[in-house]
Amino acid sequence: MKEKNPDIIPEVLRQCNCCPRNCRVDRSSDKLGYCKTKVKVSIGSICAHRGEEPVISGRQGICNIFFTHCNMQCIYCQNYNISRNTSSITQSQVAIRDVVDQVERILDRGCKSVGFVSPSHYYPQTLQIIDELHHRGRRPVLVYNTNGYDLKEAIENLEGVIDVYLPDFKYIDEELGRRLSDAPHYPEIAGAAIGEMFRQKGADIKLDKDNLITSGLIIRHLVLPGYIDNSKGVLRYIAENYSSDIHISLMSQYYPTPRVVLHSELCRRLKPSEYDEVLAEFDRLGFYRGWVQQMESADYYRPDFARDHPFEE
Repeated sequence: MKEKNPDIIPEVLRQCNCCPRNCRVDRSSDKLGYCKTKVKVSIGSICAHRGEEPVISGRQGICNIFFTHCNMQCIYCQNYNISRNTSSITQSQVAIRDVVDQVERILDRGCKSVGFVSPSHYYPQTLQIIDELHHRGRRPVLVYNTNGYDLKEAIENLEGVIDVYLPDFKYIDEELGRRLSDAPHYPEIAGAAIGEMFRQKGADIKLDKDNLITSGLIIRHLVLPGYIDNSKGVLRYIAENYSSDIHISLMSQYYPTPRVVLHSELCRRLKPSEYDEVLAEFDRLGFYRGWVQQMESADYYRPDFARDHPFEE
């Protein structure tokens, strides 16, 4: 078999326009764009993660690749110690071959799927990782776990490659997206990107004999304390523009990180009454597929990327 070089620099990174920031920097040079990343992937962790939706995790978990930095800067991000675009970030720049070596070791332990977490600014390298996995004869279920701030054109390029889309739909309030995540035009951009995912996958999901997902779309939404109208607006948008048949993962796991301890709303946990109000809208709009977290979830989803496994002691 002819030897391949999986680390060839994708042309899109020469004048980077792989996300809505459209920075146009050459990521092989010393110049840095919004996400402060280079050509090699910067990794926070590669691990078997069992905290996802049941159809994604199963008993063995999913092999998640947690990329560092992000094309959004949510002030409340639970992964803040790897998502901040700063030079002091905990990170490891890794060649594509080395990433796939680590993924293979986890697949050999029983994981059936590979998740790409916060991949928007790394989607060309994500394709390289996938190509190298296929070159080695590996065909795991591929999950694209994104914040929703993606170019529609980038999602179009993933058609026929990604098996499962797992996007966040964070905001219907444009000003809120700017203020909390430095993400201009978030509703418009996420609406178009997730709309393309819906075009590709539709509302139904496919499961294997073990009830693990093999294809489909699941939209996540994290309910933020004090911003209940935004959550209800997101659900209305999904119902009116896509379908109420879509699988929704409605999350109550918000907890205040050190960065928001002085914020007027985000300094506290979600109230049960707030979550109940969003659940009532969920039911009113006719959603019936998906997952709803318990209020206690905020006690369990607290990663620490300084550990070898960020989700396990």
